[in-house]
Amino acid sequence: MFNRRPPSPKRDKREVPDVPVQWRRMIAYLSPYKFRLSLAIIGLLFSSGLSLVFPAVIQNVVDSVFTDADLQLLNTITLILLLVFVFRSFATFVQNYNLNYVGEKIVVDIRKQLYEHLQSLSVKFFTERRVGELISRISSDVTVMRTVLTGNVSTLLQQTLTLLGAVIIMFVLNWRLTMFIVALIPVIVVIGFAFGRYIRRISTQVQDEIAGATVVAEEVFQNIREVKSFVREDYEVHRYNNAIDTAFRAAVRLLTVRSVFGPIIAFFAFGGLSLILWFGGREVLDGRLSAGELIAFLIYGLTVAGSFASLINLYSQFQEAIGATKRVFQILDEYPEIDDAPTATTLDKVVGAIQIKDVSFAYEGEHKILHNINLTIREGEIIALVGPSGAGKSTLFNLIPRFYDVSEGVIVVDDHDIRDVTQTSLRQHIGIVPQETLLFGGSIRENILYGKLDATEEEMIAAAKSANAHGFITELPNGYETLVGERGVKLSGGQRQRVAIARAILKNPSILLLDEATSSLDNESEHLVQEALTNLMKNRTTIIIAHRLSTIRVANRIAVLDKGEIIELGSHNELMVQQGLYAKLYEMQFHDDVSLMV
Repeated sequence: MFNRRPPSPKRDKREVPDVPVQWRRMIAYLSPYKFRLSLAIIGLLFSSGLSLVFPAVIQNVVDSVFTDADLQLLNTITLILLLVFVFRSFATFVQNYNLNYVGEKIVVDIRKQLYEHLQSLSVKFFTERRVGELISRISSDVTVMRTVLTGNVSTLLQQTLTLLGAVIIMFVLNWRLTMFIVALIPVIVVIGFAFGRYIRRISTQVQDEIAGATVVAEEVFQNIREVKSFVREDYEVHRYNNAIDTAFRAAVRLLTVRSVFGPIIAFFAFGGLSLILWFGGREVLDGRLSAGELIAFLIYGLTVAGSFASLINLYSQFQEAIGATKRVFQILDEYPEIDDAPTATTLDKVVGAIQIKDVSFAYEGEHKILHNINLTIREGEIIALVGPSGAGKSTLFNLIPRFYDVSEGVIVVDDHDIRDVTQTSLRQHIGIVPQETLLFGGSIRENILYGKLDATEEEMIAAAKSANAHGFITELPNGYETLVGERGVKLSGGQRQRVAIARAILKNPSILLLDEATSSLDNESEHLVQEALTNLMKNRTTIIIAHRLSTIRVANRIAVLDKGEIIELGSHNELMVQQGLYAKLYEMQFHDDVSLMV
C-alpha cells in the first residue's frame, strides 16, 4: 500500500557571506526607518556645517576686531556665534534622538527575527549547539550590530562631512599649507588598513571566548543541583575563571593593538600640524597669510586631524563588528533540517492509527540506529517499547512527531505519510510526556495552559484533577499562581510530573508518546502519577518507553527492541512463553516490581 520514499533532500547551508554582502544585509535593517534617518541626516548636515563656522569666526575676531579695536563688531560676532551654537545644539538633538530611536528599533527587529528563526529550526540544530552560545548571539552580538548601524554610521557621516568641508576651506585659505595634510593621508590610510585587519581577527577571538565563558555559566546554572551534590563548586569556579582568563588574554591583545594604533595616528596628525605651524608662520612673515587666517587654518587642521583619526578608529570598530555580524548571519542562514513539503496538507482529524513500515534511521554521518522497523499500531492501542539501553527506543519516539526524518521507509498516521502533512498539524495531535519533566519558570497555571492556551478555567482545573494535581496545587499558598522556579525546581519530582501530565491532558491529543519514569519516586507519588498516567492514556493511541512493571501490564502489546530491530512482539504472557530477551529482562529487572532501568 505504501511505497518507500527517500527522505527530503537536505539543503546545504549557505556559506557565510563575504564582507560587502554582510554590509548590504546590515544596511537593509535601516530601510524601514527612512523618515527618521532622513531627519537624523538633516540634523547631522546642519550640525557638521555649523561646526565649520567657528574657525572662520575666530579668523574675523583676530583680523578685524583685535586689529581695528572694533567693540561693536566683537558684540555682533559673539551674538552670531551664540546663535550658531543654539542651532547646532538643536540639530544635534534631532540627529541623536532619531538615530538612537532607529538603533533601538533595529535591536528589537534583529532579536525578533533571530528568535523567530531559531524557533523554526529543527531539533537537530539545538542538539548540536549550546544554550549559552545562542544567548550570546541574541544579546551581545546584536548589540554590536546596533552600534555599527547607528552610532558608528552616524559618526562616519559626520566626520566625513566635517573632513571634506574643512579640507575645502583650507584649500581656499592656502593651498600650499593644505598639501602638507594631503600628503599624510596615504600613510595614515595604509597604517589604518594594516591595523584594522589584525583588529578584526583578534576581536572575533574575543567574542568567541566570551561566548564560551557564557556557555560554561549557563551549563552550571542549569545543573546547579549536580554541582552541589558532587561538591564541585570550586571546580566550576576554576573552569569559569579559566574561560574568563582566556577571554581576558584575547582582550588584552586587542587592547594592546588599539593602544599602539592610536598614538601612531596621533603622531602623524599632530606632527603634520607642527609642520603647518612652521610653514604657516613663514607665510605670515612673508605677508601671504594673515595671523587670523593662520589661526583659523590651525583650527581647521585640528578638525581634519580629529575627523581623520575618528574615521580610522571607526574602521577598526567596523572590523570588530564583522565578527559579530558573521555569527548572527550564520544563525539566520541555517536551514531547518526538517521542512514541510511544498504540497504538504493539514492533518485535521486524527483517530490515531499508526503504521511504521520498513523504517531505518541513521544520524548524518553515523551508522544506522534503526534497521527495517515494521510495526502497526491500532487506534486506541497501547504499545510498550522495551529493550536494553541504546536499542533505539528514543530514536523511534522522535521519528513519530517528525523531530527527525526517517532515512528509509515511511511512517503513516491515519493513511497519511507524515512527510506529506505540515509539522504543525501533525504535532497538534501528538502529546509527549518525557522522562525528564521540564517546566517553564512561570506559574503552575501558565505551565498547564501551555497545553491549550485558550482553555477555560474549568478545563484547566478538570485537567489538573485528572492528573491528580489539583489537590496539591490548592494546598500551595498561591494555588495555581505559584511560581515553580526554573525548570520547576520548587516542586517535587512527582508534582512536576503531574503538572506535565495535566498539560498533556489539556492538549487532548489523539496520540500519546510517554517516556514513563516513576522509578525515582516514593510509593505515594508513584501511585498518584501512575493513576494520572492511566487517566491520560484513556482512549488514546499510546506508545510507551516502559520502565515499570505496572506500565507493562496496561499495554496491549510489547515491542522488544535490540540493536535497532524489533526482535519480539506480543503481550506479556506471549513473550514470557517465548523465553526470549523480554523474559530475560523481566527476570533480571522486573522481578518483584523493581524498575527496568533502560
